[in-house]
Amino acid sequence: MNIDVTALPGIGVRKDFQARSGRRIGVVDHRDGGIDLIVSKLSDPDACAAQVPLSTDEAAVLANLLGAPQLVAQLQEDHRDLPGITTRQIPLEAESPYAGRTLGETGMRTRTKVSIVAVMRGGQLHPSPGPDFPFTPGDVLVVVGTPEGLDAAAKILVHG
Repeated sequence: MNIDVTALPGIGVRKDFQARSGRRIGVVDHRDGGIDLIVSKLSDPDACAAQVPLSTDEAAVLANLLGAPQLVAQLQEDHRDLPGITTRQIPLEAESPYAGRTLGETGMRTRTKVSIVAVMRGGQLHPSPGPDFPFTPGDVLVVVGTPEGLDAAAKILVHG
């Protein structure tokens, strides 16, 4: 899929692609740091049907919503012939006792036998995080293991 990048003099940069529907979907990165989600009109790909200003945090959440499901789907496909192995996304809430702490401090592998195989943060994928990887609120952890282990991991991330 091609991403078109267009300089917008005095404004910033537009990055978009054409969806199967024919609409163009993208973002405008403003020089002042602002971000707009844009969707073109179906009848005119150069005319904007919707423009939604996003804060940096909102853009990160949207990126996580869009990115993590594809990663989980791919991991589930990779593990489909392995009975008993499941992949799940677990969001790390601000109230978690592990917000601001490292993966190693969770003792997750030892306590649950599951593996945290990736972390989505701010639209960026962090694959294979090591024990010193720090968690921040809003992270989406991609975890692989048994259903029981995944349930236990979710509880640990909420209650400690």
